[in-house]
Amino acid sequence: MKLLLRFLLLAAAVQASVVNAQVVNICTNPVAQQVLLGAYDPATYHASVVINDPNTISQGINARVSPDSLHAYLDILSSFGTRNSGSDTVSSIRGIGAARRWVYAKFQQISTQNESRLLPSYLQFDTTMCGITQHRNIFAVLPGTDTSDKSVVIVEGHIDSRSADVCDTAAVAKGIEDNGSGTALVIELARVMSKYSYSRTIVFLVTIGEEQGLYGAQAFAVYAQAHGIKIKAVMNNDVIGGIICGHTSSPPSCPGFEDIDSTHVRLFSFGGFNSFHKGLSRFIKLEYKEMIQPYAIVPMTINIMTPEDRTGRGGDHIPFRTLAYPAMRFTSENEDGDADVTAPGYIDRQHTSSDSIGVDIDGNGSIDTFFVDFDYLARNTVINGNAAGMIGIGPLVPDFTVAATPGYLNINITVHPEYLNYRVGVRTTTNDWDSVYTFTGTTAAIPLPTGNYIVSVASVDANGVESLFSKELMTHVDNDAVPQVAQQVKNVELLQNKPNPADEATMISVMVNDPLQYKEAYISIRDLSGKEVKRSAIALNKGVNELMYEHGYNMVGTFIYTLVIDGAPLQSKRMVFTN
Repeated sequence: MKLLLRFLLLAAAVQASVVNAQVVNICTNPVAQQVLLGAYDPATYHASVVINDPNTISQGINARVSPDSLHAYLDILSSFGTRNSGSDTVSSIRGIGAARRWVYAKFQQISTQNESRLLPSYLQFDTTMCGITQHRNIFAVLPGTDTSDKSVVIVEGHIDSRSADVCDTAAVAKGIEDNGSGTALVIELARVMSKYSYSRTIVFLVTIGEEQGLYGAQAFAVYAQAHGIKIKAVMNNDVIGGIICGHTSSPPSCPGFEDIDSTHVRLFSFGGFNSFHKGLSRFIKLEYKEMIQPYAIVPMTINIMTPEDRTGRGGDHIPFRTLAYPAMRFTSENEDGDADVTAPGYIDRQHTSSDSIGVDIDGNGSIDTFFVDFDYLARNTVINGNAAGMIGIGPLVPDFTVAATPGYLNINITVHPEYLNYRVGVRTTTNDWDSVYTFTGTTAAIPLPTGNYIVSVASVDANGVESLFSKELMTHVDNDAVPQVAQQVKNVELLQNKPNPADEATMISVMVNDPLQYKEAYISIRDLSGKEVKRSAIALNKGVNELMYEHGYNMVGTFIYTLVIDGAPLQSKRMVFTN
């Protein structure tokens, strides 16, 4: 609960920072800042050989991301001893100062290898953290070839590490899983993606201060909003290279100690219906499924999670989401620890001095058992890069209307009708699409069985690249030739929870078609014996009203949830929790 309270307080702090003009966030490279603002001549940064074909970019990223490079970066990050945000800033070999200068130099080296097209910078910001008042994020900007849109895509990971005491700068804190893995991923994508050209600017961001309260991400989000920088998507990578389950793990997570999983990754994001953050996660999964998976030697399974983060936890995507930028988080399927280092008997690696690259089991002086799987980290790096690249070259997001006729879902594109093709994502009971349809022209009639459907659309350009998907709309399709009024129009409808079955959290929704007069409304949740296990108030405004219910990890079973208005049970449905 301490961690959860910290992130709730942070959300309020982010909003307050926007209003407080005394916060000083300075981009140390004025040229990089002009690019972020879209105030530059793209011709200045044109590659001598422009590579912007989507398939070439996708397959190039897949082929060029190197497990060996990621391993080498992690060895160097480990060598600094600690990267605590309050640690030494002067030493050339130890502490956060040495680490961030190394990342900056790495970005410079990558730029030199790519015709100086990558622009390294620091974002200097003032806040008191572990006794230090001034701090620096590190980032690199790859200018887009088209400034008409002026939006940027951010791939990020935090570099700071910690031991049990969040401000202990003397202890060893190599922080390899949390979060050297995310930092290595960002650097590798800067290396690989700088070879190609994108319509939109790509930002490779390495933050600090995550462990003390997401301060680095907050500083960049506030900086972006203060300068009017348009952010199209934020992909945060945190704890993204480990495959071993610890004795503890923040739910929803791994099944038990020393379970191994190197083929699944979790995507966390905020919201349910009409969440652009969930939409970003669905887009990432779709791009992987269609562009990378057919060529993957080891296919990955991408799980779109219901909550914004693990129970009681948070990450650098949250400050961006709080300021209404689409943002999500990548996290390994398995984690070694739930970070509750004050709990009696805590022996896992996360947030301790044991979070290292591995151990020397046979005592021969070299590491032979690794805690990070470099091939797994490489696969997650490819998923990030492919999605960022397609967002970087994709078309504009359309808008649409939806209507239902007996047996059909009818789509009409109303904004950006200039594209030849469009795609329609349709979902019902999960966080993911059940189907994605492609059609030509600005109208489509999709045959569907009776049911409630959540729909969003994307533009498709001449190269076959889709945009991010639009806002979501909900409608009801009925297959009766003469629909019954009670089926066709329901003023209040309790919808099936999503996902169902669920892990430890699910979204319960109520659809209200016309304004409703009432005094009290709540969702009552009962087990199959009739015992009420939870009662939560819900507002019933016109449209879709959502309530996230967190049942708890490993709490399996079937339950009945009921909408109660002014004391009268209105509708009930079943939901299932599995592990």
